[in-house]
Amino acid sequence: MGICAEQKAVERMNPREKCLYIDSKTPEGGLYTDIQRAIHPNSNSTWRVSPEPFWMPRKIVDHFENLGHHLLGFYKAANLLYSQSSRGIKPNWISTYLDQGKPGEVVAYGRMNRFKSQLPLVIRPDMIPTRSGMISTELDSIPGGIGFTGSLGERYGQLGYDIVGGSDGMVSGFKGMVRSLAEVDDPVLGVVVSEESDGYRPEMTWLGKALNESGLETYVVTPEEVLFSEAGLFVEGENGRKQIDVLYRFFELFDLRNIPKIDLLLYAIRKGLVKATPPPKAYLEEKMLMALFHHPGLKGFWLKELGTESFEYLAETFPRTWILDPKPLPPYGVIHGLEVDGEVFSNWDELGKLGQKKRHFVIKPSGFSDQAWGSKGVSVGHDMAEDDWQTVISDALGAYEHSPHILQEFHSGSRFTVDYYDFETDDMAQLKGRARLQPYYFIEDDAPVLSGIQATICPSDKKLLHGMVDAVVIPCGIRDEKK
Repeated sequence: MGICAEQKAVERMNPREKCLYIDSKTPEGGLYTDIQRAIHPNSNSTWRVSPEPFWMPRKIVDHFENLGHHLLGFYKAANLLYSQSSRGIKPNWISTYLDQGKPGEVVAYGRMNRFKSQLPLVIRPDMIPTRSGMISTELDSIPGGIGFTGSLGERYGQLGYDIVGGSDGMVSGFKGMVRSLAEVDDPVLGVVVSEESDGYRPEMTWLGKALNESGLETYVVTPEEVLFSEAGLFVEGENGRKQIDVLYRFFELFDLRNIPKIDLLLYAIRKGLVKATPPPKAYLEEKMLMALFHHPGLKGFWLKELGTESFEYLAETFPRTWILDPKPLPPYGVIHGLEVDGEVFSNWDELGKLGQKKRHFVIKPSGFSDQAWGSKGVSVGHDMAEDDWQTVISDALGAYEHSPHILQEFHSGSRFTVDYYDFETDDMAQLKGRARLQPYYFIEDDAPVLSGIQATICPSDKKLLHGMVDAVVIPCGIRDEKK
């Protein structure tokens, strides 16, 4: 059978056959470790498989295209805000907040002139579609899911679907980012995955293989496998030792002391012996940046640096957020913007006494913590008893010195219905759930490239939307609104 005939045969499959085809294309060994998730019986996938992408009309895709430019502008402005605060041009309390809980060496790296203008080259927000618009609950510059989303896009693209970013968008976007950063012909990429991030090694291995097949020489390695000399960083390849031109840091800054050879890696980065991304700027990995965006005293700064259009766009996108600072307010003080049914608050203890139905808030670590990724460390106010809610607030305030937390408005997502294949009944079924959308932007020549969007549709009773065995996980596709 020729390629065209085979493609047409694939596209003519019924929904059940498409799901089985997609599942059969799951890379050997999966895309996550067995420790992270239970595996569905009779399935290669650790999620529910749908026969189609999560469809988006062109105007929604355009919205995501625009979002990338606004978020890049936000990172630039946030970088400037921290720099000006640390140098006394802006109030010192700004950088004090962003440095809170971090060891001196991490703060020092973030302030080095060598990295002054450097920004993360991967941007991935978590987006919740709501009735009032798209809400970004957080931003991630070292996200998991790159290889996972790339694999999904490839498989659904083989069924003839028009995937956002293209069926190879994640691979080509990542490749373009690396080549733009390297500024040399035929660069060698080293993806360094720490033990703490080991659960994502299978998908990064998939990404490395795909990048190699696309023509970008790539090595996915542990820190121990990186070799150091005064000339730079090296890895052992099939054809001998190869120097790394670009290092992709797939490890967290809070974990530095547990990473072998970290002093040598950071020395090479600091001395310019290797290009690296993301830069060692822990303050750009803080969720409290959204709180600073909403701070009334900084509105003039954000308007000046972002412009009115971007400021208004992000004001509608970022939920209201507050830093859980235990320092007391004066008797006449109130927490700005924190209001529930006309009631204002002058301390956090008062918030703990709210009735359950009024507690539409989330508390989570701001960033520099092993609890600050995935759904770990997240507490939903209206999903727990009053005593538990008060304990969460107390614990968050108590953790301020070493791990600041934020309070954020909870936004309930819109509901969607998606089809999926039930491996236990050998039949198609439907899930009515809420969606989390994760667009991936790779920065190439100072411009964000939307390279793919992963959709995770969770059962409606789940308050926290994340990858789980009873969620449908699919790439987003583009479909004309008339269809």
